[in-house]
Amino acid sequence: MAAVPPLVVGITGASGAPYAARLLEVLLEADREVHLAISPSGQAVIAEELGRQIDLDRFDLTALLGRPAPKTGIVHYHHHKNLMAPIASGSFLTSAMVICPCSGSTLSAIAHSMGENLIHRAAEVHLKERRKLVVVPRETPLSLPQLKNMQAIHEAGAVVLPAAPGFYHGAATVADLVDFIVARICDQLGVANALIRRWGETT
Repeated sequence: MAAVPPLVVGITGASGAPYAARLLEVLLEADREVHLAISPSGQAVIAEELGRQIDLDRFDLTALLGRPAPKTGIVHYHHHKNLMAPIASGSFLTSAMVICPCSGSTLSAIAHSMGENLIHRAAEVHLKERRKLVVVPRETPLSLPQLKNMQAIHEAGAVVLPAAPGFYHGAATVADLVDFIVARICDQLGVANALIRRWGETT
């Protein structure tokens, strides 16, 4: 059977670092290959929200996850300035891309094709190649320009998946709420998961 093309994950400077770290864990546990890029603002939010210091020049996955990485799956890290990375080209086959969390500035750069870093470029590649792009904004309230940017990338083919967790699945902890969003992201990426009790399930 042919290998499944890798997934692309971008982490930018919106609140929501716990979603990003948990998503990487779940993708690795699902034995997926991931190409990862992190913006400097994403690095700062990871430090603020998770208390984890990561070095964008000498990246260590353990530092991001806060524990040893699962023995399944693999992560290829690319510096955000490296526009020669494979994911900057449409000829490099991927399954999908997710930006989690997605900052307002990243959203704007994608909506207006004004990318300045590898995350922006990879997102533009997914749109032009008609591959799935999922963006996970975490902002409230939303300004009119942000809403228009969301509409623009939705019309271009992206999935806008706000980090707005539901409570109907019996959430009892913050981790449950994080898993709700990660489960919805994985559903969009075609990654099987059992992170939440789904609507209509009795157990």
